[in-house]
Amino acid sequence: MLTRLAKAGLAATLSVTTLATGAVLATGATASATTAGTPSASAQHVTVSQGGNYPGGFFTTGNMSVGWTVSGTTDLTGPTHITLDLPPGVTTEGVQFFPTPPDYTFTTALSPDHRHLEAVFTATRAVGSYNFMKLNLATTPGVPIVGAITATISNPNDTDPTGHIAGYDLGSQSRLPATVQAAPAATGLDTTTGPAAGGTAVTVSGSNLTNGMVLVGGVPAPGRCTDTACTVTTPAGSGSAPVSVVTPGGTAAAPAAFDYTGTPPTPAAPVVTSLSPTSGPAAGGTLVYVFGSNLTYGTVAFGGVPATHVSCGPTACSATAPAGTQPGPVDLTVTTAGGTSAPVTYTYTA
Repeated sequence: MLTRLAKAGLAATLSVTTLATGAVLATGATASATTAGTPSASAQHVTVSQGGNYPGGFFTTGNMSVGWTVSGTTDLTGPTHITLDLPPGVTTEGVQFFPTPPDYTFTTALSPDHRHLEAVFTATRAVGSYNFMKLNLATTPGVPIVGAITATISNPNDTDPTGHIAGYDLGSQSRLPATVQAAPAATGLDTTTGPAAGGTAVTVSGSNLTNGMVLVGGVPAPGRCTDTACTVTTPAGSGSAPVSVVTPGGTAAAPAAFDYTGTPPTPAAPVVTSLSPTSGPAAGGTLVYVFGSNLTYGTVAFGGVPATHVSCGPTACSATAPAGTQPGPVDLTVTTAGGTSAPVTYTYTA
């Protein structure tokens, strides 16, 4: 029996943001299918779990969490795709709580019947870190509370297909055995050109695409996948962009690229308003939160030296300060596709 989660602590509300164009596939990552059931050595690995106060017995409502844990040997980067499927008679109104600070981008989409949820979490997360989202569950009077709740996860930089599916059976109130989804194949792309502003409807055909996420030029494209096709809308972009489908079973490259025409919209320039903390030892290693606006997919520099472990959402970045050449003030800046922010002062101490 899973540990039941308290229903308190849901006062914070989720701020849903729109993903912008950016390079979200890690440098050197490849878009290739992984053979199901054959784990490979994955430097970046993420696994999914679920638990909560599930409805059943005398309880006609409940709440639950879907969590993901980073393992592997390096930081998790790029877009992480999470799905949740509820059985007939069980619904949700969507995500009710998500941790802060918002040094990430996070989008959600709920199906019209309120039984299928998709989320995309884009951030840098260290090995051993854990993130989660909470949801309330409701049941339909007269419909038996049976069937499985299934959560999945996938990331284009994770080549190990194990740990990507977590199931819970409401009838027996027990976890389901671990399963591995078959490796995907992307065999067709019905539309290969469209405007740089995005908004083109594209269908990727193939097999084993269930719970997939389509990337166009490394950027998630909103839409939905069945086992044999993904129908999505292109994000903004430029040039010839590779197309791939990321599923819990692996990643498959489409047989053709998507060619953007025209000039993409210019992103807004990043703005930095404050830091916390504003100083740290010259040896480096201080975790610094950078607050402002238009920071999504940013890189952070201290006195022109790149920071490490950088993760940026729309209004905040987290970054580890590099070593300074000497004690004293330096300029801290954030650079995005929209340019480089005006500097703010960070002080290295002796």
